[in-house]
Amino acid sequence: MDFPWTQILPLIGQVFLRVLTEPFFWMVILLVWYLYQRMQRTKESLYGPDGSALRVAAVSVVYGLIGGLVGSFVMIFFGISINDVGIGYLWLLALVLMLFSPRFLCFSYAGGLLAVVSLLVGHPRVNIPALMGLIAVLHLVESVLILTSGHIDPLPVYVRNETDRVVGAFNLQKFWPIPLAVLMVVGVPHQITGEIIKTPDWWPLIHPPGAGKAGDLVYGIFPVVAALGYGELAITRLPREKVRRSAFHLALFSLVLLGLSVYASRVPQAAVIPALFSPLGHELVIYIGRREELQGKPRFVPPRRGMMVLDVIKGTPAATAGLRSGDIIYSVGDFPVNSRDEFIQALDFAGTSFFLLFASGTGPLRRIRVTQETAAPFGVIPVPEPGDLPNVNYVMGSPLRNLARRIFKR
Repeated sequence: MDFPWTQILPLIGQVFLRVLTEPFFWMVILLVWYLYQRMQRTKESLYGPDGSALRVAAVSVVYGLIGGLVGSFVMIFFGISINDVGIGYLWLLALVLMLFSPRFLCFSYAGGLLAVVSLLVGHPRVNIPALMGLIAVLHLVESVLILTSGHIDPLPVYVRNETDRVVGAFNLQKFWPIPLAVLMVVGVPHQITGEIIKTPDWWPLIHPPGAGKAGDLVYGIFPVVAALGYGELAITRLPREKVRRSAFHLALFSLVLLGLSVYASRVPQAAVIPALFSPLGHELVIYIGRREELQGKPRFVPPRRGMMVLDVIKGTPAATAGLRSGDIIYSVGDFPVNSRDEFIQALDFAGTSFFLLFASGTGPLRRIRVTQETAAPFGVIPVPEPGDLPNVNYVMGSPLRNLARRIFKR
């Protein structure tokens, strides 16, 4: 029997619209905006005003809405119900963990901790296969969001890698509010009046505790709010290349966790496996990504000839000229450029109109006429040179530690 999407899709749409009116959903949006505002203040302290935290948050909300729809379809297809998954506890733990590091605003850590506590002490009572299935689907959605929007508005920074060399990099930090239409067991067939949608015999793939074959229980569709966060560092790759690799690793983690959840729903004794794999597997994904970047060959370092561009500020002459991250500038007007100081001096002598000679990596040379106002910033952020110091910690600070420092300073 085919899955009855034509009957279920309108129900998903109705519930999805309802979740948009939930006060908690707007609280999550405010939290996302606050986190982006913190990042924006860091960027402005380094390079001056550039963009708006409200705009970046709005873009994340749009992507989160799309991701929520996709996640709702996947969860209902697998039959993941939220009965006894401890949504309240999950959110509470996630918010507490966020106080130690913003990257812990992630259900893989909170869910794993909640599941392990439930297994050890029996409270709170948690449907571990469904909880792990929920987390797996959310991270599968996150992998798609990373692939499609993880590279937008990266923060260019100078960091120190494993060889103690200061190199250029991009701090990739994203947060998405995720509204979901999810399943909940509401009764058995003889207790329900009205229309009942018949589902295939193989459904659900993740059984609720104590459920028999398909048709023994009746489900309803209800709204739930979640949040996803992504944090990575691009040292050896351009941001677009980095997010493709991150998305692949996270999708692989999600599919393995989803498979373990399906298995644990049929073999209850195996529930500890997905419970442990959720935080440990996610941490492994982060470890692999950071190890590749910190120990790999850096991408944003001074070339043998010319001056490499780390990033370009929007709305400046450099952006208008078509300069991009990784481009190498060879001359400004009649003046050759091989360092940041030579570039600044060449701009001073070139005047308000000049030809810029540059190339994209190993691509062909391009000669573009540039016009800029007197004393206006050109808009190029060069890669670090010998003697430069790191300008930011690539790991976002702990809000709890920052609060403690402020208190003790008083």
